[in-house]
Amino acid sequence: LEEAAFQLQQIFRIDISIALNILGTESMRAGHCRVAFTCFKLAADRGYSKAQFNVGLCYEHGRGTEKDLEKAGFYYCQAASSRHPMAQYRYARYLLQHSPGSPWDRQHKAVALLEQAAGAGITEAQAYLGVFYMRGLQPQEKRGLKYLLQAANSGDAQSRFHVGVCYEQGLGVRRDLAEALRHYRQSAAMGSRQARDRLRA
Repeated sequence: LEEAAFQLQQIFRIDISIALNILGTESMRAGHCRVAFTCFKLAADRGYSKAQFNVGLCYEHGRGTEKDLEKAGFYYCQAASSRHPMAQYRYARYLLQHSPGSPWDRQHKAVALLEQAAGAGITEAQAYLGVFYMRGLQPQEKRGLKYLLQAANSGDAQSRFHVGVCYEQGLGVRRDLAEALRHYRQSAAMGSRQARDRLRA
């Protein structure tokens, strides 16, 4: 009976967190940012990763609370540790841009998180990794192109433009101007001004 009661308690706790997170999302849509933040925070403090991610967003953008990048990083970290893919991406960016500590350690941890988020299909992480591997201190062009192609195939116009650059300049692939033009045209059709400018050039 004690075990059954404990299980019911766990289910109830999770259900409350889900309900609070939904209430927070609806409140945010209605423009009630403070109410939304309160709901997200209550669910986040119960360990619900989706709410932890939402609290991170609130702190990062100053929605319903004061803007606080350190607190945003804390909540993204919590959600990322529960394998929330978008939180992994956001926390990785936080580590690379704002976090104190050894740059090498931060970069190593951030890249591991970005790889996980990219593997889960987060287009932003794929695009970020693609550029990161192309422009890093020790460029890994083939690896960068792989991630740029993933992001481009998910509909990211900027990544499609970068794939065109790779084919034009022979980065991670054999130089092929016809293939570069094809990617520039696709990127331009998706709205990329850079691609349109490149096509004119």
